[in-house]
Amino acid sequence: MLKTRSETATPAHPVLTVCGVAFDLLPEGAAWLWQERLLVVADLHFEKGSAFAARGVALPPYDTRATIARLETLVARLKPQTLVALGDSFHDGGAEARMDADDAARIARLSRALDWVWIAGNHDPEPPQGFGGAVMAELRLGPLTFRHEPRPAPAAGEIAGHLHPCAAVRVRGRRLRRRCFASNGTRMIMPAFGAYAGGLNVLDAAYDALLPGLDFHAWMMGGRTVVPVAAHRLEGD
Repeated sequence: MLKTRSETATPAHPVLTVCGVAFDLLPEGAAWLWQERLLVVADLHFEKGSAFAARGVALPPYDTRATIARLETLVARLKPQTLVALGDSFHDGGAEARMDADDAARIARLSRALDWVWIAGNHDPEPPQGFGGAVMAELRLGPLTFRHEPRPAPAAGEIAGHLHPCAAVRVRGRRLRRRCFASNGTRMIMPAFGAYAGGLNVLDAAYDALLPGLDFHAWMMGGRTVVPVAAHRLEGD
């Protein structure tokens, strides 16, 4: 059973409620289900840089290391019991073979230090077995369903990734574009956590069947906080 808010301390971060379950939204791009000590991240895309390099696109080969470091910091601070990675944790089937040995060891240490769930994604339908943890197509917890690719509305209780949501808004004449959480209170689409993951504007047609109309908010990531912005205030790309 999921605990109610009254059974836990008041969180220090903005709170988004999905089907009655309250998540802390962290500016790093993770969601913290503090009732269950469960941390959720999406689209880590380990070894995206080396995949691009293999195709002749020169990118600094440190994206995996940077993503791991941010995860390690969150885990050390929050001390979660469970971590759910919502698919596309590895950029492709060759990611494990290309990975630096030290980076691989750090991922293995993290995944074995807590209950780690790898949700299968379209980039990694069969995540590598060498890092520990459990591999699932989806995870159900109370009214929530954690999966990689969002399904058409209403999809009540769905927590998904895949689309790498971003949002743009104009503030005092300046246009700001940031990664974001997208939610209408019934479901949440998570931002990509990976260092090299791009972003798709939440006003793109790809979201029309997921968040119909403008009855949702983009919870935009800042340096120190997450700020909800109503969809009617947003700008397309």
